[in-house]
Amino acid sequence: MKVTIQQLAELTGVSPATVSKVIHNYPDVGEETKEKIMQAIKETGYAPKQNSYNKKAKTIGVIYAVGADIKHPFFIDVIDSFAKEIGEDGYNLLFFSSKEETEEATYDYLARCLEADVAGCIIIGGDEIQHYVKELDQSNIPCIGVDIELTGDSSGYLMSDNKNIGKKVVEHFYLLGHREIAFIGGLSSMTVGLLRKQGFYQAMAEFGLDVQENWVEYGDFKESSGYEAMKRLLQKPGPLPSALFAAGDLMAIGAIQAIKEHGLSVPEDIAVIGCDDIDLSRYVTPALTTIHQNTQKIGKLAAHMLEDFINGSTGSSSVMVDSDLVIRSSCGNK
Repeated sequence: MKVTIQQLAELTGVSPATVSKVIHNYPDVGEETKEKIMQAIKETGYAPKQNSYNKKAKTIGVIYAVGADIKHPFFIDVIDSFAKEIGEDGYNLLFFSSKEETEEATYDYLARCLEADVAGCIIIGGDEIQHYVKELDQSNIPCIGVDIELTGDSSGYLMSDNKNIGKKVVEHFYLLGHREIAFIGGLSSMTVGLLRKQGFYQAMAEFGLDVQENWVEYGDFKESSGYEAMKRLLQKPGPLPSALFAAGDLMAIGAIQAIKEHGLSVPEDIAVIGCDDIDLSRYVTPALTTIHQNTQKIGKLAAHMLEDFINGSTGSSSVMVDSDLVIRSSCGNK
């Protein structure tokens, strides 16, 4: 009877991921544990599969880094586009769980990818690049990141040109006559949040505008955080801004609700621009002016870049995708 990795794990009292690491000669397993596993392999006659990180392997791992919202419309659209494109060449997707309440072994993405024998991985950016994501990035498994900077020899990444997003927004507000511009950003621990903040500050300086720090708040790209951030901003003493850039559409929608509850109007009292161009942005009242991120293009590019790495091509290690301002009624027409 053929022995499985699961049976070896039960026999040696370790996780299947640890057994997989030993089989694939990864160094971060203690000598005593390694010897125990190797002895079990010898006694059971286990025959490991050949390493198959090539075009014959037809499974792609999908990993969401800590803090990445699997339900966010941007990521849903990117993965949908990615799946359709890479599916044309016969690849299937395998989603890896990363719930924070699960045991630490759940995060051992490298071992789990080795065990699943994936051809490559797409990694969705979150709050931070955790240890297990770095380990996978630096391995010989081809990886492509979306909104997360990967640096491994077999890795690449792509994202919207987030710094330029801030410039597009500030420029449009400036042309409409706004000079007092507030900002609700995402967490600076997230690459996207940091870059959009940097783009906003840089654009304000280029147009000779001062950033009023009491008009700067932060959320986590969810609607409720935009609502709470705007409430905090509205409760501060002194004059109010005439315009607001929220670094994500859901936060912008939450902010609009807070503005309305405060007895003010959008855009008459405070003009609002978001970012992402999710479907909901065109149906809220007023319809949200926003930055359109080309999720279809990002997904397709991610698929082609990952296949290049799988097939041994050096390819491009990083790509910045341009975005477009979509003008609707939330920013007015001064």
